[in-house]
Amino acid sequence: MTGKLNALTPEQKDQFDTEGYLIVRGLLTAEEVNEIKDTFEQISHTTVPGYFEPDLSADNTDPLKRYPRIVHPHRFNDVAMKYMLHPKVMAVMEDLYQEEALAAQSMFYYKPPGSRGQALHQDNFYLKVEPGNCIAAWAAIDPADEENGGMLIVPKTQQFDIVCPEEADPSQSFTTHLVKPPKDRAPVPAIMEAGDILFFNGNMIHGSYRNKSKDRFRRAFICHYANASASMIGKYYRPLYRANGEPVDLPENQDGGPCGIEFTAPYGAH
Repeated sequence: MTGKLNALTPEQKDQFDTEGYLIVRGLLTAEEVNEIKDTFEQISHTTVPGYFEPDLSADNTDPLKRYPRIVHPHRFNDVAMKYMLHPKVMAVMEDLYQEEALAAQSMFYYKPPGSRGQALHQDNFYLKVEPGNCIAAWAAIDPADEENGGMLIVPKTQQFDIVCPEEADPSQSFTTHLVKPPKDRAPVPAIMEAGDILFFNGNMIHGSYRNKSKDRFRRAFICHYANASASMIGKYYRPLYRANGEPVDLPENQDGGPCGIEFTAPYGAH
């Protein structure tokens, strides 16, 4: 990379560097959104051991039992792999990193009506990309807003170190970790349309609230990336992939992080 931007404008790059995030509107076409939606609708009626194990008889007391998140669908589904390595996404990542980007993880969230959200947290606490950082690409497959549990971001918190989280409220969050933002920084909603992609720094504090709607899913396809100059990453994110699909096996980062322990579960967010 020479520092020249190919996918982003200088203003967009400055937005990301200053605020810690950037929304690229309409990066995915309606046809691409529908392909993702149709693919994961088909998956939702099946079981994929180790990746997607829904309770197909679940009642409505916890919608996430029927529609749990899928972590690493690119490991069993070609469409997920294709969109994790989407040329436009990889080009944006290269601009943000100012070097080659490596794809580390894919996820899909159905977030049906009534679902709990996820407490505020920081991604690189889990991915442990060093040196450098992870960057997320959060693609809205449905319109996402405050009613149906869209993303909450805390601007400029990418400037803060990774911290050890507190315990989250299980009645509101399906995950257990909570990172409280500084008192002078408040979460703001990321209002998005289907096809928009939110890119954000791995140190930025973010999360989501409950889906309070009665009939609106908030589906999202989310991937995480690492800079090619990184020398290690958390154990659950290997192998990584170049834009051409070539696998890259970075060494495992065995540092326990700010809590001084090794976390034993793969990361899934938002």
